[in-house]
Amino acid sequence: MSPRRAALPHAWTVWPCQPADGPTNMATDAVLLDHASPDVGVWRWYAWSTPTVSFGRNERTAGRYSPASVAAAGLPAVRRPTGGRALLHSREITYSVTFGLTGSQGWREAYDAVNDVLEAALRAMGVPVARAGAQPPVAPDGPVCFDMPAEGELVVNGRKLVGSAVWRHGSRYLQHGSILLHDDQAMLAEASEGSMPLPPPAAGLLELPLGSSGIPAHSDARTAQVALAAAVHCELSRDATVTGFTPSASLLGEIALRRDEFTDPDRLWRR
Repeated sequence: MSPRRAALPHAWTVWPCQPADGPTNMATDAVLLDHASPDVGVWRWYAWSTPTVSFGRNERTAGRYSPASVAAAGLPAVRRPTGGRALLHSREITYSVTFGLTGSQGWREAYDAVNDVLEAALRAMGVPVARAGAQPPVAPDGPVCFDMPAEGELVVNGRKLVGSAVWRHGSRYLQHGSILLHDDQAMLAEASEGSMPLPPPAAGLLELPLGSSGIPAHSDARTAQVALAAAVHCELSRDATVTGFTPSASLLGEIALRRDEFTDPDRLWRR
């Protein structure tokens, strides 16, 4: 086992989900965090039924975004259960990972281990991905997510490809993030109050000139999603057993009960 992956569970369940709205996606990740176990991790693949802005758990929105500015851009908004900064979810592959930490494991070990799996899977697909080095500290109300990579995030030629956010609750760990297919992050500027500078170009998986031919390895979103899921499954299987995840009726009930939590105005616009 890779030293980095020692923090990961020895058993995984994989849950491919249908596209859903922002509240459902965030509630699902939050409920999976509530049930996280050190014995079995859950790797969830999902997408967004409509382009959506998500704000980090503690991100300041006052003076940057407002209900009126986001609505004028035609975008719904949610608060994530994780940290980080504003992100536009549109043409992307989204993942979440939940499991319980053991012993003295910290969130950073878990973060590096999950990113190790993603990096190896993307490299197996032919994506020339690398880890971002150390970066200056960024405040929760700093630049938007894809403005700059955080240390350890995955980049291609210096451009951020995967934006990830985490939250640790006791010994339970959640990491979720966006693997861009196309760079739509400029839509955040349209949703802002006043004039926000456009974020620098990000790396979109379907926009990369991969391989010596210069032709993208995956011609459409569905092909890319299937290929990435298969590559991650292969990487997880090197060190663990991997099976499918079937949500119980009670779990789905918990998700339905928590949907409104992530669009509650008192939470969404509290800062």
